[in-house]
Amino acid sequence: MTGGSLIALTLCLPLLAALAIWFVGNSPNQRDAVTLITAGALFLVVLAILPLVLADLPVELELLAPVPGLKIAFAVEPLGMIFAGVASFLWIVNSIFSIGYMRGNKEPRQTRFYVCFAIAIGATMGLAFSENLFTLFICYEILTLSTYPLVAHHKNDDARRAGRTYLGILLGSSIILFLPAIIATWVFTDTLSFATGGIMTGKVPHVIGSVLLLLYLYGIGKAALMPIHRWLPAAMVAPTPVSALLHAVAVVKAGVFTIVKVAVYIFGLDYLRELALADIALYLAGFTIIVASIVALRQDNLKRRLAYSTVSQLSYVILAALILSPLSTMGAALHIAVHAFGKITLFMAAGAIYTAAHKINVSQLDGIGKRMPWTMGAFTIGALSMIGLPPAGGFLSKWYILLGALEAEQMFALAVIVGSTLLNAAYFLPIVYAAFLKPEATDAQDHEHGEAPLPIVMALVITASATILLFFFPDLALHLAGMLVGR
Repeated sequence: MTGGSLIALTLCLPLLAALAIWFVGNSPNQRDAVTLITAGALFLVVLAILPLVLADLPVELELLAPVPGLKIAFAVEPLGMIFAGVASFLWIVNSIFSIGYMRGNKEPRQTRFYVCFAIAIGATMGLAFSENLFTLFICYEILTLSTYPLVAHHKNDDARRAGRTYLGILLGSSIILFLPAIIATWVFTDTLSFATGGIMTGKVPHVIGSVLLLLYLYGIGKAALMPIHRWLPAAMVAPTPVSALLHAVAVVKAGVFTIVKVAVYIFGLDYLRELALADIALYLAGFTIIVASIVALRQDNLKRRLAYSTVSQLSYVILAALILSPLSTMGAALHIAVHAFGKITLFMAAGAIYTAAHKINVSQLDGIGKRMPWTMGAFTIGALSMIGLPPAGGFLSKWYILLGALEAEQMFALAVIVGSTLLNAAYFLPIVYAAFLKPEATDAQDHEHGEAPLPIVMALVITASATILLFFFPDLALHLAGMLVGR
């Protein structure tokens, strides 16, 4: 099978799954089977593309050109391979978790949930494999629209309010900032195709390039750079599988993936080094990392603490890209993967706690590790990854970001990483301590509960194990990240 055919399959499988789920929606077992089988098939197709990318062979597909010079086309490069591999694998895991969570909590509108989820994964595959900014923008907007019903899933006042915030910020930032940046890039360079080394050198004046940099940073609202971040905590009213989709599988990863891809393939690292505003953009990312960590420290609601942690962790990727060192760019690519596994573990643990114990606040978790050792053990691994401690995969990406900061003599970035690591420890480790070492609250002893349903625990074990395996077996991820910067 050709590379183009494999790309076509990655785009079509999730959309065919959405149709099939809709047709068999009255049969929960058939609906869940379609979801799991398609998710597994998609991952196998993505794996089939991997040898072609490792061999540096072209993997391309052109569909059409609605406007002369602008084409809807797809091409696989190392960064897109990392993103697609992570997203397709986590669709399997999140589907297992969703079956346990949605059934265990008797959630309404489950068929619509799985249909929208499948469409979102299809948009994610298209975004990961986009050959140019025009194609990427189309997939980016489809992802926004397909996830809106998931955010507003419960259809109560809070859900509707969160949905309006979600659409307003993400569509508004795209239309007002991202789209004009794309149009300006086309005007100055006469192309929107991603190219090694970038397309702006010698074509875009530095003043214009600085303005475009800010437009991209804030126009790509899914990256949640402050103050374009409010949609993310607001969306926590959605069911936990949706939170996992937003934070780990697709949405926020689409944001930081797009920023790294624009930095490397549109601006180019050499061109970015010539921009005066590149340092200011670095400071903005550092500001988001520290402030979001401080806000997370003050949140008692567990999902909101995790949400602000995500805002902070996303800006690690932006910071790493803006350090403008090959090593830090590798760290940015790696952090997309390791953060996905660590953060989905944390959100699924929060969902497990809610399903089994109906607890949503950090202050309610004293002694819960004795009743839910598998859940809180997985949570501990996810927390270690967010802090950046071995043997969790988060150590790997932070190590490369630190090396890149030292290589570029970026002391500000170095200070931000060290400071935020201490803050990460401050808002994660007390949860672990309370869960395992504090006595259980008296009222909790009156309500017997154990672990969440088996599918939820299975999903937690898989992602926590993957987080550790990324630490011990990083060669493939490192090789793809190295290919991104020509190493």
